[in-house]
Amino acid sequence: MTSSLIRGRPRRATSHISVRVVHALLGVLIGVLWLVLPGMTTEHRVPAADGRAQAAVAQDEEGSSAADLVLPLVAVGAAVVVAGYAYVRRTRRARTRTTPGGVPAPVAAAPPLAELDEQARLLLVAADDSVRTSREELGFVEARFGESAVVSTVLALRGAEAELRAAFRMRQQYDDGVPEEASARQHALAGIVGRCEEAGRRLDEAAAGVDQLRGLEQGAGEALGLAETRFRALTGRTQAVEALLADLTARYGPAAVAEVTGYVEQAKDRLVFATLRLNQARQAGDLAAHDRAALHLRAAEGAIAQAAVFLHGVERLGTELSGAAALVPAALTGAEAEIARAQRSSAAQVPVGELRARILHADNVLAFVRDEVASGAPYDPLDALRRIVRAVAPLAAEPTAGVLGAAAALAGRAAVAGADDFVATHRGAVGATARTRLAEAARLLGEDPVAADALAVESRDLAEQDVRVHGNPVAGAAEHESGGAGAVLGGILLDDGAAASFGGPRGRGRRAQSSSSLPTDV
Repeated sequence: MTSSLIRGRPRRATSHISVRVVHALLGVLIGVLWLVLPGMTTEHRVPAADGRAQAAVAQDEEGSSAADLVLPLVAVGAAVVVAGYAYVRRTRRARTRTTPGGVPAPVAAAPPLAELDEQARLLLVAADDSVRTSREELGFVEARFGESAVVSTVLALRGAEAELRAAFRMRQQYDDGVPEEASARQHALAGIVGRCEEAGRRLDEAAAGVDQLRGLEQGAGEALGLAETRFRALTGRTQAVEALLADLTARYGPAAVAEVTGYVEQAKDRLVFATLRLNQARQAGDLAAHDRAALHLRAAEGAIAQAAVFLHGVERLGTELSGAAALVPAALTGAEAEIARAQRSSAAQVPVGELRARILHADNVLAFVRDEVASGAPYDPLDALRRIVRAVAPLAAEPTAGVLGAAAALAGRAAVAGADDFVATHRGAVGATARTRLAEAARLLGEDPVAADALAVESRDLAEQDVRVHGNPVAGAAEHESGGAGAVLGGILLDDGAAASFGGPRGRGRRAQSSSSLPTDV
């Protein structure tokens, strides 16, 4: 607002100066005429002799009277000119006004807070989807051409990720009530919108280079072969991961593997979709329909990437559960030492009653965990570590140090990774709040793993709720048999049927226009 007003001042000043100049020139002209005309009437007089003297005098008087009439006429004409000029200026100003009565037009009002809030949420989701999709496609590009060929693209992706992290950080603060003033909150939302748009712009600028490097529109043969190789490797891993999940369930109980239950089936679903799209890509390539082949290939690559996430999620959880089980005894010992230290410490900082309540709660939690471990029955070691850390953290002098710090870090990393996998493979339904909590959890992981763990658990709960509310994105048995429903839920296919690809939200349109060539029965 201020800048537009400042930019307008020089133009108004210039117009005032021009008016003054015109007025001054007119005044000078009138003055000159007033002084010169009388001289002009007497300068050419000559003496008259005798009989012609009276006639000359008469003629001189007539000339003087005529000259006397010229001056008023000139003055009236000048006044008319000035009045006309002023009238024209007022008319032009009146025509340019947007409000009647000479009141300056108000500056366009900012959108309502609720509308800006919704826009920020939508852009956060779109930017996060774009970053995730770009990261997935870049993995295929790098595997084919090597790291040196994608240096500039990686830098663009890192820049977009940085902008997105800043946007999520601002959103988390906004959700926490910071800032409090309405105008400041509006500025915060505008900042989020700007960060998201900048992230998309960076990706869009790098997208042309990715397209040129891949050259899919000229032929997808080599890229198609790479995707098929990855597809076969994942298909071979599926059975082994399925056996691993069954073993983890028997060893640690269903509750310990609840977050990855169904992941093998979803991986198979993505691979079914990838099978169909790989076949269509190869058929289109044989017909030299390279545009269609590229679209099918990108859809297949997205499905392959998500199938890998599902399978790796089960394998990663197995490693985390094994590490947690080995750490539980040491965590119990460290927690007991912290409780003993708290009992010996002065109660100057914490009221005696509150300190006793915390100690009693921690003792009860440790006793319950000891019973679980000693019983020999399956139990969830990650959850046991989480409960130990949360119970003792209010008593510990340094919650992030020693064995308790290691336990908190392990639980926090597991929670963040699990939530991130879920958002990545269900991003077609997950909203901005779950993603914001996940981003904040990832940010806090290195400095406060206890808080990061809590935020990651909240993020996972919110994301699962979003998926339940979203429901089935695609109706019909054919879509489920072909894996199309899972592809939409995973954000592999966009609303217009095009395959998601490297680039920002605005750049998706460059390939969406070609999506009409895709079959509609998939």
